Amino acid sequence: MKIPLNDYSMGAAVATDLVNTAPIVQKAGDTLPDPAALADFLAAHGLDLGLGGGPTEDDVERVHALRGEVRTLVESAGEADSVQGANALAARAGGSPALDRDADGRWQWFVAPAPQASIADGLAFLIGTGLLGVVRTLSHDRFRSCASPVCEGVFVDTSRAGRRRYCMPELCGNRVNVARYRARRREDAS
Repeated sequence: MKIPLNDYSMGAAVATDLVNTAPIVQKAGDTLPDPAALADFLAAHGLDLGLGGGPTEDDVERVHALRGEVRTLVESAGEADSVQGANALAARAGGSPALDRDADGRWQWFVAPAPQASIADGLAFLIGTGLLGVVRTLSHDRFRSCASPVCEGVFVDTSRAGRRRYCMPELCGNRVNVARYRARRREDAS
């Protein structure tokens, strides 16, 4: 397993997507209920963890616990608390940085976690370094709650302008826009 260190936004995106798989956000239930869903999540983010047999039920439980820790970090009001927690996440994998070529033949920094590191440890490292990169580069103000009144999601805004308002713009933002449209239609009709 190799985890790229070249882009903090990747770790922030994984943090956002992981936190928003929870039942509190997904009103239909947990979107990471089993090893197959975890494997799909990892594949969707381009994370090849080099597992021969794929994730296990134990991996799913550990990732669920990590999900709660990450949510706490993103929701924390204090920058120092977020940094301390992200440092702790980054320390879990027990690996060291290495320079290696990426798929395009360019030199990139990677971390190869210790052989005994779990999927959750690898994700913790990726997310921890991503969150630290956001705090360093953009500021803790980019850790936000979803602006949708019916959503409990949180996210890390890595957009250039820093104006993102919804954890899942294609879902939460669309819901808000449809509600506003319907309210205008009702107002026009009366």
